[in-house]
Amino acid sequence: MYPNLLQPLDLGFTQLRNRVLMGSMHTGLEEHKEGLQKLAAFYAERAKGGVGLIVTGGFSPNLRGRLHPFSAQFSSAKHAKAHQVVTEAVHHHGGKIALQLLHAGRYAMHPFSLSASAIKAPIARFAPGEMSERQIWSTIDDFANSALLARQAGYDGVEVMGSEGYLLNQFICKRTNVRYDAWGGSYENRIRFPLEVVRAIRATVGEEFIIIFRLSMLDLVEEGSTFEEVVQLAKALEEAGVTLINTGIGWHEARIPTIATQVPRAAFSWVTEKIKPHLKVPVITCNRINTPGQAEQILASGQADMVSMARPFLADPYFVAKAEQGQANLINTCIGCNQACLDNVFQAKRASCMVNPQACYETELTVTPAAVKKNIAVIGAGPAGLASATMLAERGHQVDLFERNDRIGGQFRLAMQIPGKEEFRETIRYFANRIEQTGVRLHLDTEVTYSMLDEYDEVVMASGVTPRKVTIEGIDDPDKVVDYQTLIRDKTPVGDKVAIVGAGGIGVDVATMITEPAAYKLDDWLHEWGIDTDIAYPGGLYPYPEMLSDKQVWLLQRRKGRVGKGPGKTTGWIHKRTLEKRGVHLMGGVSYESIDNQGLHISLNGNPQLLEVDKVVICAGQESVRPFEDKWQQLGDKLHVIGGADVAGELDAVRAIRQGVTLALTL
Repeated sequence: MYPNLLQPLDLGFTQLRNRVLMGSMHTGLEEHKEGLQKLAAFYAERAKGGVGLIVTGGFSPNLRGRLHPFSAQFSSAKHAKAHQVVTEAVHHHGGKIALQLLHAGRYAMHPFSLSASAIKAPIARFAPGEMSERQIWSTIDDFANSALLARQAGYDGVEVMGSEGYLLNQFICKRTNVRYDAWGGSYENRIRFPLEVVRAIRATVGEEFIIIFRLSMLDLVEEGSTFEEVVQLAKALEEAGVTLINTGIGWHEARIPTIATQVPRAAFSWVTEKIKPHLKVPVITCNRINTPGQAEQILASGQADMVSMARPFLADPYFVAKAEQGQANLINTCIGCNQACLDNVFQAKRASCMVNPQACYETELTVTPAAVKKNIAVIGAGPAGLASATMLAERGHQVDLFERNDRIGGQFRLAMQIPGKEEFRETIRYFANRIEQTGVRLHLDTEVTYSMLDEYDEVVMASGVTPRKVTIEGIDDPDKVVDYQTLIRDKTPVGDKVAIVGAGGIGVDVATMITEPAAYKLDDWLHEWGIDTDIAYPGGLYPYPEMLSDKQVWLLQRRKGRVGKGPGKTTGWIHKRTLEKRGVHLMGGVSYESIDNQGLHISLNGNPQLLEVDKVVICAGQESVRPFEDKWQQLGDKLHVIGGADVAGELDAVRAIRQGVTLALTL
């Protein structure tokens, strides 16, 4: 079914069982007190699920290379012995695993950071010191030492992190390397450091050990590398002894999205395709590849020899096995939301997954058959209800799932209609198949009454949310005003001028939807973000025009301060930048006075204004839907309230799905 994806890859001294690489992800377990045991369980599950080669999160080869003061390091025999629990767990299931060696350079969040030059990163707190000649050679030795220890720990190889703007990348580019010695100046001098690292590792570990180099093929920052320079380095790395070359896209400080759900699928596989003809070693492509069909297409077309997927293995550890067994419809697809993985990591929390809360909690959220089989009603087939109902049924309970609408999905059904959030459709597809697989009895177009609940041992209330009503004179005019649910569901015409009341996540989504250009394809996306597909300009960037929308849109909020970011620590800036480029007016500190035929009357800093708009869209938050709430007390302990029915606020699917799963594992 997927002949190229599932084909073994012969590396000469060893063979990978398929063309799937589980890309490196920092999970937060690397620094956890019992982290290695939990990491072992996490990686073992993915190895059991059939992935060809796993790459761990980044471990520093020395103290100064740590990302944070207490970040993970791998530089001693003690570390090697401790990591054996990880490698043994993976090998037990027939998998292979490589340790990623990552020196943060100027991205380090501590005052002992070092880099090619003493230039502070825009995302760092401290300016780095410039590495001396002695420190450079010492660091090269540290990389080699860590690689040798990795082999002793049972790892099948290492990945050298040379992209994303970390230390080796900092030596390569003029942006961060203004040295005048043998490690700076000409391109040959600037690539000397990563080449010496690879040569030292190969000399230390011998020939029969995998060395992957994560090569920044598209820096997406000013003064980055050109295509010719990337090819030159790739060929030199090949000669230095790398086994595989992995694709790196964008520095962390780049102001261009590379992995969020707004990024089209396989948006950067053309980069790998461009480099591949110049190399003999297998090359790996990456970024926003989340289905076996997409991966197969990339390999079949010759764009790469192997496909790297990271977050898709948070969403479903059995991605490969399901593809192999012809059950791709049962894959829990990564939707690229970042909300439980990267957002957590950037807040020093343990990573997980919105659509799979068990990710990185394999030793805690375990599925066991129910000791007592119960008859359970779940009210509401939104994300929380779907997660709870299917997990309850998997454990052996008899589950009736009631939904008042004619289809499942709840707020995800609205979300999937927002440009850049089409992936939410995959989660609905997954749960629809899970309902059938687990035997949940689904009742659509059914309004549950209190009297219907007598026969159930437990009642799970996941009835969701409804748009919050606000008081503005004229708000009940159906020709002038529409709420966000009606707008998205019915594709209500809004005219050429639109005011959006409320600039939270929903308001941002609505503004994005209204201003999205017609027939927006990958080429349009690349152009809008100024990405040069010839990589002729340094870093792959060119000056690009603003793609102004043909509509005038005002995004308004009562609160003063920044407008338009929406939720998400790692994705909020993408939303804001998109709206700015499309000419959306972002206004905070607004008081809403009235709505009439002229438009929306507001006050801004005490000054009255009229926004002459055709339509006013209300995105002023949500309220919980709580049927027969007056009788909840009578249900006693058998009532369990989750998701939006529990807390409306800003929509939080991470919390809702996790609540659903956690509850289902305890009943």
